[in-house]
Amino acid sequence: MMRENLLLVFSGLPGVGKSTIAKALAARTQAVYLRIDSAEQAICRANVLQRDVGIAGYEVCCAMAKDNLLLGHCVIADCVNPVDWSRMRWQEVAREAGVPSLDVEFICSDEVEHRRRVESRQSDVPGLTLPTWQQIMHEREYWPWKEPRIVIDTAGKDVKTCVDELLSHLKGCE
Repeated sequence: MMRENLLLVFSGLPGVGKSTIAKALAARTQAVYLRIDSAEQAICRANVLQRDVGIAGYEVCCAMAKDNLLLGHCVIADCVNPVDWSRMRWQEVAREAGVPSLDVEFICSDEVEHRRRVESRQSDVPGLTLPTWQQIMHEREYWPWKEPRIVIDTAGKDVKTCVDELLSHLKGCE
């Protein structure tokens, strides 16, 4: 199982499986699940910001993460987390809450499988238009990581296998 008072930050390009794995892990461990896509769509539905929500979704989820960490919960943040700013912001949240954090980057090393996932998936967030393969691979910013992280390659693996692999990593971090 997972320790309480832990911030797990799930990162990676769209379509690699991070949301599916995050939901499965949250259900299995009773961790709090926070999804940037959901926060951003709620902001758009509220007519506060229509399209370019910028960092608003991240800031909303960071605030909710901190609140839940201070209550003693484990929190899973599900986001692309593409740039240094967002990665550092999650670390700041953990420091403010006085808890450890772990970055987990999800990749799909099989490009054919990754593309198939992207092109066949359906959005489960009302109003969210999923990015195309072209947008993900050529128009989206995603900086190389400088900081240590756990890397989970989802290629050829089912959800349970990926969750078990992650839990094995987490057990080694206790």
